[in-house]
Amino acid sequence: MTSPTILWLRRDLRLSDQAAVAAASAKGSVIPVYVLDDETPKHRIMGGASRWWLYHSLTSLDTDLRARGSRLILRRGSAANILAQLAQESGAQEIHALHHYEPWWLNAQKDLRAKLNGNVELVLHHGNYLLPPGTLKTGSGGPYKIYTPFWKSLRERMPPAAAIAPPNALNAPDAWPDSEALDDWNLLPTKPDWAKGFSDHWTPGEEGAQDNLESFVDKAEEYNEGRNLPSELLVSRLSPYLHFGEISPATIWNRVAGQGTKVETYLKELVWRDYAQNVIQQFPQYGGESYREKFRGFPWRDMSEPKVRKDYDAWCRGQTGYPIVDAGMRELWATGWMHNRVRMITASFLIKHLLIDWREGEKWFWDTLVDADFASNSVNWQWTSGTGVDSNMFVRIMAPLTQSEKFNAGDYIRKWVPELADISDPYIHDPEESGAKPPSYRSKIIAHKEARERALDAYAQVK
Repeated sequence: MTSPTILWLRRDLRLSDQAAVAAASAKGSVIPVYVLDDETPKHRIMGGASRWWLYHSLTSLDTDLRARGSRLILRRGSAANILAQLAQESGAQEIHALHHYEPWWLNAQKDLRAKLNGNVELVLHHGNYLLPPGTLKTGSGGPYKIYTPFWKSLRERMPPAAAIAPPNALNAPDAWPDSEALDDWNLLPTKPDWAKGFSDHWTPGEEGAQDNLESFVDKAEEYNEGRNLPSELLVSRLSPYLHFGEISPATIWNRVAGQGTKVETYLKELVWRDYAQNVIQQFPQYGGESYREKFRGFPWRDMSEPKVRKDYDAWCRGQTGYPIVDAGMRELWATGWMHNRVRMITASFLIKHLLIDWREGEKWFWDTLVDADFASNSVNWQWTSGTGVDSNMFVRIMAPLTQSEKFNAGDYIRKWVPELADISDPYIHDPEESGAKPPSYRSKIIAHKEARERALDAYAQVK
């Protein structure tokens, strides 16, 4: 009887360009394992939209594994406990996995090593980022805090190595350990099934990731301008596939970078993901605490007050009276995703027009985004709020009505706000002001000028 190798899968649900898969398969027989761990992350367990994606991604991965003579073992509980127990059950001498850097995964990796007590080796490989977090150092030897020099330093180390080919087959162990049934995990919403439309927009899994990449490559040179135009599909929509590791960032870089000289803006966005993880590595509490100390006493409106809660709920439902904001929030609810330009507009609106703490928005996005990434979500919200290590200034308050017209969002609004479907440009951007607002569409929750003055007054208290 040969000793099998355990392959621990997390946000790396692919077989291509997956160093842990390659290393484990080279050892002999492999037991691929996914542990649904809702204990270790505590308040950072996956949100509802991510769980929908996870269900379909695991289904796809199991299909790919079975085509290679293998299968996916499912267990639920503390990852460290489950894996230590599985190693004992199977007689495995090694556990291979990709490095994960979220605070809870760092704890789980440390805890697992302690439980293995040197009897089983935990072997961690790189592959979730273009470069391992912590690789890049400033001239003084410390980590980068500002994005631009981080980008320049990383750019000098590109391109990444060529992708590792997926195995044609995976050797099965002499005996398969018990596995839980995916359907028993209740990852899919039922009452109500708020994700019923997701499948019209997404195909989770490695094949879906590759299809999205190839679709984007043909228009990659248009991204520089197209990324700001929500009415046109000129963005990659690869973020959920990257988040769940169904495609490696190196694969994307090498495929897109060869498309010409006009793709650098997209590559910078890809590097932003590495930058965000670099920030989290330095400041693990970034997802729940403003980096800039003066903002820790910012006079946010009190969410316990009924009016504030009502405003927040209107934002969540896309009922603010600002068409571009409402379109974005409704797109998010219907698809689990939102166009990047509109993410900035909706986030700014919550923070500066409604004066609601950025953490409330971050929580909503965490639950409703299929690409809800701890590092990117936290860094992006703190960038918008002006509270982050490298962020926009709070006093730069986005004017959603101006943004809508500037970036030709008319068709986007008509798609996601059906009450306004019959209104033409330019009236659709501000139907209330133009007198074109139908009775079925609500009035503005607050006037832009009033919101701006209130936000600046609040900022003056901590300036």
